[in-house]
Amino acid sequence: MFVATRMRLTTMTLALTVMAGAPSTRAQDASAWDKDVHAAARLIAGVLVNIPGDPGLPYLRAGLQFKLDPGWKTYWRYPGDSGVPPTFDFSGSDNVKSVTVEWPAPQRFPDGGGGNSIGYVGDVTLPLRVIQINPAKPTVLRLKLGYDICANMCVPADASLELALSGNGAEDAAIMKAERRVPHRLDIGPDCCISVDSVHREPGGAHDRVVVEVIAPPNDATVDLFVEGPTPDWSLPLPEPAGTDGPRRRFTFDLDGLPPDAVAKGAILTFTLVTGEQALEVRRRLD
Repeated sequence: MFVATRMRLTTMTLALTVMAGAPSTRAQDASAWDKDVHAAARLIAGVLVNIPGDPGLPYLRAGLQFKLDPGWKTYWRYPGDSGVPPTFDFSGSDNVKSVTVEWPAPQRFPDGGGGNSIGYVGDVTLPLRVIQINPAKPTVLRLKLGYDICANMCVPADASLELALSGNGAEDAAIMKAERRVPHRLDIGPDCCISVDSVHREPGGAHDRVVVEVIAPPNDATVDLFVEGPTPDWSLPLPEPAGTDGPRRRFTFDLDGLPPDAVAKGAILTFTLVTGEQALEVRRRLD
Protein backbone atom coordinates (compact mmCIF):
# COMPACT_ATOMS: atom_id res chain seq x y z
CA MET A 1 0.00 0.00 0.00
CA PHE A 2 2.78 2.36 0.91
CA VAL A 3 4.65 1.54 -2.31
CA ALA A 4 1.58 2.22 -4.49
CA THR A 5 0.94 5.56 -2.80
CA ARG A 6 4.58 6.55 -3.24
CA MET A 7 4.44 5.68 -6.94
CA ARG A 8 1.32 7.79 -7.45
CA LEU A 9 2.96 10.76 -5.72
CA THR A 10 6.08 10.37 -7.85
CA THR A 11 3.97 10.32 -11.03
CA MET A 12 2.07 13.45 -9.97
CA THR A 13 5.33 15.22 -9.15
CA LEU A 14 6.76 14.45 -12.60
CA ALA A 15 3.57 15.66 -14.32
CA LEU A 16 3.56 18.93 -12.39
CA THR A 17 7.24 19.45 -13.22
CA VAL A 18 6.59 19.00 -16.93
CA MET A 19 3.62 21.38 -16.82
CA ALA A 20 5.63 24.02 -14.98
CA GLY A 21 8.46 23.82 -17.50
CA ALA A 22 6.20 24.02 -20.57
CA PRO A 23 5.64 27.48 -22.13
CA SER A 24 2.11 28.86 -21.85
CA THR A 25 -0.12 29.12 -24.89
CA ARG A 26 -0.24 32.88 -24.53
CA ALA A 27 3.57 33.12 -24.50
CA GLN A 28 3.66 31.22 -27.81
CA ASP A 29 1.19 33.63 -29.38
CA ALA A 30 3.11 36.85 -28.64
CA SER A 31 6.73 37.86 -28.84
CA ALA A 32 8.44 39.44 -25.87
CA TRP A 33 7.95 43.19 -25.52
CA ASP A 34 10.92 45.08 -26.97
CA LYS A 35 11.02 48.05 -24.60
CA ASP A 36 12.27 51.58 -25.15
CA VAL A 37 12.28 54.35 -22.56
CA HIS A 38 8.66 55.44 -23.10
CA ALA A 39 7.28 52.73 -25.40
CA ALA A 40 7.33 49.03 -26.18
CA ALA A 41 6.42 46.91 -29.19
CA ARG A 42 5.67 43.24 -29.81
CA LEU A 43 4.20 40.88 -32.41
CA ILE A 44 1.03 38.87 -31.76
CA ALA A 45 -0.40 35.89 -33.66
CA GLY A 46 -3.91 35.20 -34.93
CA VAL A 47 -5.44 32.50 -37.11
CA LEU A 48 -5.26 31.42 -40.74
CA VAL A 49 -7.91 33.30 -42.72
CA ASN A 50 -9.43 31.69 -45.81
CA ILE A 51 -12.56 33.56 -46.87
CA PRO A 52 -14.91 31.44 -49.06
CA GLY A 53 -15.39 33.04 -52.46
CA ASP A 54 -12.50 35.47 -51.95
CA PRO A 55 -10.08 35.22 -54.89
CA GLY A 56 -7.20 36.35 -52.70
CA LEU A 57 -4.74 33.93 -51.13
CA PRO A 58 -5.32 32.64 -47.59
CA TYR A 59 -3.29 34.66 -45.11
CA LEU A 60 -2.09 34.47 -41.55
CA ARG A 61 -3.55 37.13 -39.32
CA ALA A 62 -0.96 38.80 -37.08
CA GLY A 63 -0.51 42.16 -35.37
CA LEU A 64 2.08 44.69 -34.27
CA GLN A 65 1.24 46.13 -30.85
CA PHE A 66 2.57 49.42 -29.48
CA LYS A 67 2.34 50.28 -25.78
CA LEU A 68 3.02 53.96 -25.08
CA ASP A 69 3.53 55.74 -21.77
CA PRO A 70 0.82 58.30 -20.83
CA GLY A 71 1.23 61.51 -22.83
CA TRP A 72 3.33 59.87 -25.56
CA LYS A 73 2.27 59.44 -29.17
CA THR A 74 3.46 57.69 -32.31
CA TYR A 75 2.74 58.33 -35.98
CA TRP A 76 0.42 57.17 -38.76
CA ARG A 77 1.68 56.25 -42.25
CA TYR A 78 1.39 59.98 -43.12
CA PRO A 79 2.53 61.97 -40.06
CA GLY A 80 1.06 65.37 -40.95
CA ASP A 81 2.89 68.64 -40.37
CA SER A 82 5.77 66.95 -38.55
CA GLY A 83 6.93 63.52 -37.45
CA VAL A 84 8.24 60.32 -38.99
CA PRO A 85 6.10 57.30 -39.92
CA PRO A 86 7.14 53.81 -38.77
CA THR A 87 9.43 51.74 -40.98
CA PHE A 88 9.11 47.97 -41.36
CA ASP A 89 11.71 45.43 -42.52
CA PHE A 90 10.35 41.87 -42.72
CA SER A 91 13.13 40.61 -45.00
CA GLY A 92 14.59 38.30 -42.34
CA SER A 93 11.38 36.25 -42.06
CA ASP A 94 11.11 32.55 -42.91
CA ASN A 95 8.53 31.28 -45.42
CA VAL A 96 6.95 34.72 -45.87
CA LYS A 97 6.01 35.94 -49.34
CA SER A 98 4.56 39.30 -48.30
CA VAL A 99 3.31 41.29 -45.31
CA THR A 100 0.61 43.95 -45.60
CA VAL A 101 0.42 46.50 -42.77
CA GLU A 102 -3.09 47.76 -42.00
CA TRP A 103 -3.63 51.16 -40.39
CA PRO A 104 -6.49 51.75 -37.91
CA ALA A 105 -8.12 55.17 -38.05
CA PRO A 106 -5.72 57.77 -36.57
CA GLN A 107 -6.30 61.10 -34.87
CA ARG A 108 -4.70 64.53 -35.12
CA PHE A 109 -2.83 66.14 -32.24
CA PRO A 110 -0.79 69.36 -31.80
CA ASP A 111 2.86 68.91 -32.73
CA GLY A 112 4.13 71.62 -30.36
CA GLY A 113 5.31 73.85 -33.22
CA GLY A 114 2.00 75.39 -34.26
CA GLY A 115 0.95 72.54 -36.56
CA ASN A 116 -0.74 69.18 -36.20
CA SER A 117 0.51 65.65 -36.54
CA ILE A 118 -1.43 62.45 -37.25
CA GLY A 119 -1.05 59.28 -35.25
CA TYR A 120 -1.96 57.31 -32.17
CA VAL A 121 -2.11 57.96 -28.44
CA GLY A 122 -1.81 55.19 -25.85
CA ASP A 123 -1.90 51.58 -27.02
CA VAL A 124 -2.51 50.61 -30.64
CA THR A 125 -2.38 47.43 -32.74
CA LEU A 126 -1.54 47.48 -36.45
CA PRO A 127 -3.06 44.39 -38.12
CA LEU A 128 -0.73 42.40 -40.39
CA ARG A 129 -1.72 40.15 -43.30
CA VAL A 130 1.01 37.57 -43.82
CA ILE A 131 1.06 35.47 -47.01
CA GLN A 132 3.21 32.36 -46.86
CA ILE A 133 5.45 31.00 -49.59
CA ASN A 134 4.53 27.40 -48.71
CA PRO A 135 1.62 26.82 -46.29
CA ALA A 136 3.01 23.37 -45.43
CA LYS A 137 6.25 24.77 -44.00
CA PRO A 138 6.89 26.56 -40.67
CA THR A 139 6.58 30.34 -40.77
CA VAL A 140 8.57 32.76 -38.65
CA LEU A 141 7.88 36.48 -38.81
CA ARG A 142 10.90 38.69 -38.08
CA LEU A 143 10.60 42.46 -38.00
CA LYS A 144 13.16 45.23 -37.70
CA LEU A 145 11.01 48.18 -36.67
CA GLY A 146 11.83 51.88 -36.54
CA TYR A 147 9.39 54.41 -35.09
CA ASP A 148 9.26 57.82 -33.43
CA ILE A 149 7.52 58.66 -30.18
CA CYS A 150 6.68 62.18 -29.02
CA ALA A 151 5.53 64.06 -25.94
CA ASN A 152 7.13 67.46 -25.30
CA MET A 153 10.01 66.18 -27.42
CA CYS A 154 10.40 63.47 -30.05
CA VAL A 155 12.80 60.55 -29.81
CA PRO A 156 13.49 57.67 -32.22
CA ALA A 157 12.90 54.10 -31.11
CA ASP A 158 13.57 50.72 -32.66
CA ALA A 159 12.75 47.08 -32.02
CA SER A 160 13.75 43.63 -33.27
CA LEU A 161 10.84 41.23 -33.05
CA GLU A 162 10.38 37.55 -33.87
CA LEU A 163 7.34 35.26 -33.68
CA ALA A 164 6.50 31.83 -35.11
CA LEU A 165 3.06 31.77 -36.76
CA SER A 166 1.11 28.52 -36.57
CA GLY A 167 -2.23 29.76 -37.94
CA ASN A 168 -3.88 29.05 -34.60
CA GLY A 169 -2.88 32.09 -32.54
CA ALA A 170 -4.77 33.03 -29.41
CA GLU A 171 -4.56 36.81 -30.01
CA ASP A 172 -7.06 36.79 -32.87
CA ALA A 173 -9.71 38.75 -30.95
CA ALA A 174 -7.31 41.66 -30.34
CA ILE A 175 -6.31 41.73 -34.01
CA MET A 176 -9.93 41.63 -35.20
CA LYS A 177 -10.78 44.50 -32.86
CA ALA A 178 -8.03 46.59 -34.49
CA GLU A 179 -9.22 45.56 -37.97
CA ARG A 180 -12.65 47.01 -37.24
CA ARG A 181 -11.01 50.45 -36.96
CA VAL A 182 -9.19 50.11 -40.29
CA PRO A 183 -10.99 52.41 -42.78
CA HIS A 184 -13.20 50.66 -45.32
CA ARG A 185 -11.98 51.18 -48.88
CA LEU A 186 -14.48 52.15 -51.55
CA ASP A 187 -13.84 53.83 -54.89
CA ILE A 188 -17.28 55.44 -55.17
CA GLY A 189 -20.47 55.72 -53.19
CA PRO A 190 -21.24 56.03 -49.49
CA ASP A 191 -20.18 53.57 -46.83
CA CYS A 192 -23.37 53.28 -44.78
CA CYS A 193 -23.82 56.87 -43.62
CA ILE A 194 -20.42 58.46 -44.36
CA SER A 195 -18.88 59.46 -47.68
CA VAL A 196 -16.51 61.88 -49.41
CA ASP A 197 -19.09 63.57 -51.57
CA SER A 198 -17.11 66.05 -53.68
CA VAL A 199 -13.61 67.44 -54.21
CA HIS A 200 -12.82 70.56 -56.25
CA ARG A 201 -10.24 73.32 -56.57
CA GLU A 202 -10.83 77.02 -56.06
CA PRO A 203 -8.41 79.83 -57.04
CA GLY A 204 -6.37 81.11 -54.12
CA GLY A 205 -3.45 83.38 -53.37
CA ALA A 206 -0.06 81.71 -53.52
CA HIS A 207 -1.77 78.32 -53.91
CA ASP A 208 -5.12 77.05 -55.08
CA ARG A 209 -7.45 75.83 -52.38
CA VAL A 210 -9.08 72.39 -52.36
CA VAL A 211 -12.63 72.18 -51.00
CA VAL A 212 -13.88 68.78 -49.84
CA GLU A 213 -17.48 68.06 -48.86
CA VAL A 214 -18.17 64.96 -46.78
CA ILE A 215 -21.29 63.29 -45.42
CA ALA A 216 -21.24 62.23 -41.76
CA PRO A 217 -23.75 61.83 -38.91
CA PRO A 218 -24.88 65.32 -37.86
CA ASN A 219 -24.67 64.45 -34.17
CA ASP A 220 -21.08 63.18 -34.38
CA ALA A 221 -18.67 65.81 -33.05
CA THR A 222 -15.52 63.81 -33.84
CA VAL A 223 -15.48 63.97 -37.65
CA ASP A 224 -12.01 64.47 -39.12
CA LEU A 225 -10.45 64.27 -42.58
CA PHE A 226 -6.92 63.47 -43.75
CA VAL A 227 -5.43 63.68 -47.25
CA GLU A 228 -2.44 62.03 -48.92
CA GLY A 229 -0.88 62.70 -52.31
CA PRO A 230 -0.31 60.12 -55.04
CA THR A 231 3.32 59.57 -53.96
CA PRO A 232 5.08 59.83 -50.58
CA ASP A 233 6.95 63.00 -51.59
CA TRP A 234 3.70 64.99 -51.56
CA SER A 235 3.39 66.85 -48.21
CA LEU A 236 -0.13 68.22 -48.27
CA PRO A 237 -1.46 70.25 -45.31
CA LEU A 238 -4.08 68.80 -43.03
CA PRO A 239 -7.63 69.68 -44.11
CA GLU A 240 -9.33 72.13 -41.76
CA PRO A 241 -13.07 72.23 -40.92
CA ALA A 242 -14.83 75.03 -42.84
CA GLY A 243 -18.52 74.69 -42.04
CA THR A 244 -21.36 72.28 -41.29
CA ASP A 245 -24.84 71.98 -42.80
CA GLY A 246 -26.62 69.04 -41.18
CA PRO A 247 -24.87 65.85 -42.31
CA ARG A 248 -22.80 67.77 -44.86
CA ARG A 249 -19.44 69.07 -43.69
CA ARG A 250 -16.82 71.08 -45.53
CA PHE A 251 -13.03 70.86 -45.19
CA THR A 252 -10.43 72.94 -47.02
CA PHE A 253 -6.68 72.88 -47.51
CA ASP A 254 -4.16 74.79 -49.63
CA LEU A 255 -2.63 72.90 -52.53
CA ASP A 256 0.83 73.26 -51.04
CA GLY A 257 3.71 70.86 -50.41
CA LEU A 258 3.84 69.37 -53.91
CA PRO A 259 7.17 68.00 -55.16
CA PRO A 260 8.93 69.95 -57.93
CA ASP A 261 7.33 69.60 -61.36
CA ALA A 262 4.28 67.81 -59.92
CA VAL A 263 1.02 68.41 -61.79
CA ALA A 264 -2.02 68.92 -59.55
CA LYS A 265 -4.67 68.58 -62.23
CA GLY A 266 -5.69 64.95 -62.53
CA ALA A 267 -3.70 63.82 -59.48
CA ILE A 268 -5.26 61.01 -57.44
CA LEU A 269 -5.59 61.99 -53.79
CA THR A 270 -6.39 59.57 -50.96
CA PHE A 271 -8.88 60.82 -48.37
CA THR A 272 -9.42 59.18 -44.98
CA LEU A 273 -12.66 60.20 -43.28
CA VAL A 274 -12.85 59.33 -39.56
CA THR A 275 -15.86 59.55 -37.25
CA GLY A 276 -16.45 58.23 -33.75
CA GLU A 277 -17.90 54.97 -35.08
CA GLN A 278 -16.73 54.59 -38.68
CA ALA A 279 -13.79 55.25 -40.97
CA LEU A 280 -13.63 55.39 -44.76
CA GLU A 281 -10.72 55.59 -47.23
CA VAL A 282 -11.38 56.67 -50.83
CA ARG A 283 -9.43 57.99 -53.79
CA ARG A 284 -10.57 61.04 -55.72
CA ARG A 285 -9.18 62.66 -58.86
CA LEU A 286 -8.39 66.36 -58.51
CA ASP A 287 -10.10 68.46 -61.18
